[in-house]
Amino acid sequence: MDTELKVVSEISEYKGNPMIVLKRDKVDRFPFQFGLSKAKLILAAIPEIEKFVKEASKEKQKKEEKENKKTKK
Repeated sequence: MDTELKVVSEISEYKGNPMIVLKRDKVDRFPFQFGLSKAKLILAAIPEIEKFVKEASKEKQKKEEKENKKTKK
């Protein structure tokens, strides 16, 4: 997992409901935001999310290595 990824978080509100806003940096044009019920779902799914990140990262790395080998020929 990418341990160097930094997150900027803010608490906001939408129609009277609390929201958390996650950004890659303070000026992220496309923040990720969600409310309490989705936050609870995400917390419950942490093991599945970690597994997904690990497996998808491996596949991405394999694909990139394969592409690099093609371009070196």
